[in-house]
Amino acid sequence: MNSLLVAITGLVLFAAGYLFYANFIEKKVWRVDQSKQTPAVQNEDGLDYVPAKHWTVLFGHHFASIAGAGPIIGPVIACSLFGWGPALLWIVIGSIFIGGVHDFSALMLSLRHNGKTVGHVAESVLSRRSRLVFSIFLWLALILVVAVFAAVTAKTMIEEPRIVIPSLGMVLTAVLLGLMLYRWQVNQWQATIVALVLMGYFIYLGMIFPISLALPNALTIWIIILLAYAFIASILPVNILLQPRDYLSAFILFFGLILGYLGIFVTLPKMNAPVFISSQSGQGPLWPMMFVIIACGAISGFHSLISSGTTSKQLPQKPAAKKVTFGSMILEGVLSLLAIIAVCAGLHWTGGPSGSVYPELIKESGWIVTFGKGFGQLVAPLVGATIGSLIAMFTLNAFVLTTLDSATRITRYLTEEMFGQALGLKLFKNKYFSTALIVLVSLWLALGSWTAIWPVFGASNQLIAALVLILASVYLFQKKQPSLYTLVPAIFMTVTTIGALVYEMVSFFQTNNYLLFTIAAVLLVLAADMLIEAARVVNRFKKT
Repeated sequence: MNSLLVAITGLVLFAAGYLFYANFIEKKVWRVDQSKQTPAVQNEDGLDYVPAKHWTVLFGHHFASIAGAGPIIGPVIACSLFGWGPALLWIVIGSIFIGGVHDFSALMLSLRHNGKTVGHVAESVLSRRSRLVFSIFLWLALILVVAVFAAVTAKTMIEEPRIVIPSLGMVLTAVLLGLMLYRWQVNQWQATIVALVLMGYFIYLGMIFPISLALPNALTIWIIILLAYAFIASILPVNILLQPRDYLSAFILFFGLILGYLGIFVTLPKMNAPVFISSQSGQGPLWPMMFVIIACGAISGFHSLISSGTTSKQLPQKPAAKKVTFGSMILEGVLSLLAIIAVCAGLHWTGGPSGSVYPELIKESGWIVTFGKGFGQLVAPLVGATIGSLIAMFTLNAFVLTTLDSATRITRYLTEEMFGQALGLKLFKNKYFSTALIVLVSLWLALGSWTAIWPVFGASNQLIAALVLILASVYLFQKKQPSLYTLVPAIFMTVTTIGALVYEMVSFFQTNNYLLFTIAAVLLVLAADMLIEAARVVNRFKKT
């Protein structure tokens, strides 16, 4: 099949999903009152609650934060295991009917609870115990995210020294952009053009002056540098570094998306990989494992933490809510679609030249190199395969960094809410102490044992999404608003993720991996507690 037909079909479905279903969820399910002020306006404090200059700035922050590496790594792995047909169906259907609903619902829950995180919202909707249980669950998951993305980014810096100057230069450019927009009151698009030109200059410098740390402990040094950056980004006013940096990152991805789809229209490659391979794989059966492997491209619990963590504190007006959250989820689906075509049409499945065979590449070089090579082949007639692969690597690295700083800041919010407010420990209300604790624990994991517990993270991430959808369903039920449109996705995600955890637990037990077996069992117990509490609240509400 020609990849152009796959691309056009996917893009049309995504557009229809946003135009019709997103509008339905906004108006008929959540019944958004567009006239009410947002928490960002009501609680503006110049640090965390800061209305974005324009909804497009917030869209850039939100999209860059949720994207990360997730919408690429999942499809690249899943297509090699099950074929591109099941992956494509899950990405399109999941993004529209599950992921978009999840992200938008998490934002609405936060907006209706003064911009608090979903962990805090659990107390109002369910109970105090549920808040503590859910917050601990979220905190542990986020610490792992910070540790993993610091380690992954550090490895990318070592493997591709040409992206070091652009990555560090983006931080300086973001600070300049933040000052131009919020302190010096420069016109948004004039400031954006200046920042983009400066970014182009840093990319040019990176190609001429690649920076490589020729030291035996280079990985450790980069991890420390990146976590030090995450510390600073977490405590600075959100509109000075984090928001403008993510806004700039979004432009990089837009460029990569446009270039990639333009490459499809020019090269018209056929889909070389099989539509369907098997319902069984080395990582488990198609259901439930594919729905866990492909996370961000269809639905991800991490998105709810962005929606309720940073986005709700920056939303300038209610009408922008759908554009920022549902729109970003749809665009992430578009990115995953491009990732599928890049590896399934840009690379050979069998019999191709060395270094261009999909199954061999992913086995020998990993998903980052596989995607970079496939993307490079798609855009080769436009910029050359080598430059195309470099663009793919730089885009990935920029988004991993945005996830790193956003995750650190959200973990600070959770730490302050959980330990400082809920448990009354005053020391944890201090942003410097809370952030330092997060960074130190993440550093310990990044330098040591994060790889040991990573296999169970995919299921835990999707379990967060399921629990947030349950939280939204209970809230809508209490408010006598339609809850079916969040409840059905909640049930599907709950059954799927529990199925994945049980499958993994059996595998862990059989291989004597009792650490992961215990972690998976604890996740199931926490989820069961939340589900039982939700059922109790609904029954109690029915009686009264």
